[in-house]
Amino acid sequence: MKLFASHSGMAVYLTLVILTVTLPTSHLNSIKNLLQFKDMIKCTVPDSSPLLDFADYGCFCGLGGTGTPVDQLDQCCFTHDACYGTAITLESCSSLFDDPYTNIYDYKCDENTKTVTNDECDMFVCQCDKTAAECFAQAPYNASNNHLSSSLCVFCTTQKIF
Repeated sequence: MKLFASHSGMAVYLTLVILTVTLPTSHLNSIKNLLQFKDMIKCTVPDSSPLLDFADYGCFCGLGGTGTPVDQLDQCCFTHDACYGTAITLESCSSLFDDPYTNIYDYKCDENTKTVTNDECDMFVCQCDKTAAECFAQAPYNASNNHLSSSLCVFCTTQKIF
């Protein structure tokens, strides 16, 4: 049995090993948090490839975010970003070890049901991720919004024309 089906599989494996050895704990937790969110999305959208489908979708899915969400799925990411923004302001999420972007929580995915057991910050962050994953499951996926140019992420405003 081959351990790696291709050179790209080996490259991904080596990259993860190098990152595990060289990154500070907060960066490792950030990666773990992202992978944990990916797994939760897989729980609610089993046929998806979260890192490919959602990591650079619309204006808000992925790093950063600006403008106005382009569709319902992008709105899910906008809401998720806002939820993490709220988490940062909570007393229970104020320490270096309880930051929403690096927080690792416990949950179980069983037949599309997520159950969690955590402290207050963990619960809040987990709820942010759970709500987003469930939102992804309900939102239509528009492939033309994947890898959307940031130049299309503008704020919608209404202007009076005289």
